[in-house]
Amino acid sequence: MEDQSEIQKSRVDSYVLTEMTWPEVEEALKTVKMAIVPVGAHEQHGPHMNESCDAVLATEMAKRLAAAMHPQVLVTPTVNMGVSPHHLNFPGTISLRPETLLAVLRDMVVSLQRHGIDKVLFLNGHGGNQATLSLACASFIQELGVACYYAKTTASAKKAMKEHISSTLFGHSCEREVSEAYYLAPHLVRSEQLEKGDIVHGGCWEGLRPGNPLQGFYYYEKMTRNGCIGDATRASHAIGKAIVEEALEELSAALRPLLSETVQAQAEHEDRELAS
Repeated sequence: MEDQSEIQKSRVDSYVLTEMTWPEVEEALKTVKMAIVPVGAHEQHGPHMNESCDAVLATEMAKRLAAAMHPQVLVTPTVNMGVSPHHLNFPGTISLRPETLLAVLRDMVVSLQRHGIDKVLFLNGHGGNQATLSLACASFIQELGVACYYAKTTASAKKAMKEHISSTLFGHSCEREVSEAYYLAPHLVRSEQLEKGDIVHGGCWEGLRPGNPLQGFYYYEKMTRNGCIGDATRASHAIGKAIVEEALEELSAALRPLLSETVQAQAEHEDRELAS
């Protein structure tokens, strides 16, 4: 049985809605300026990772970011499914339409706004969600007056990526993602079944990857027979730690000015109230 003092310590170190009572949330809202919404996916990750990978990693990153930014942020429940039509021909993948994800996020933001939270960060664990999250941020600030931002969980760890990732094609169930899982959630990985990506060369997908003049849709099996890219056999806990910790530093540094703006605006409002 988990020690009660450790449970209490985790609640003090970060605000995670799924682990809080309403009186605890009411008290936390006295200092909370932003909600972090982890956004993931439920999709195939080859023969060596659980299909919940993106949602679990987004959740774990959100909790660590909340601890770093405590007591100014809280973590909402995770959106466990995302926009994954490109993976649907692999068994088990569940995909949302972009408009479905957008509607769920809008309802979450409206609920948070009712509790006095007017800044939201969508912390995203799945690349296929990025376009929808961009639209969400542009729409919600205009429709609802809520400042919304989005970030990929570890995309900002550029130094660690450059140092530790050598595959030219990576980003899904690869040495980067498996390493992150080793550090954040090792239960996601089947270490005895690690495989390199079984890449299908010469397909039209090669001209549609990021960085090319054209972008477009293709099914993942057109690129990889086993659902992986990169080389997961190179993954390690140490690489995961380097990537995750750099990303957390970068995300924290990016958030601090946004939260400081809120604090400064409140102080100026109080000064005006006192002067009137």
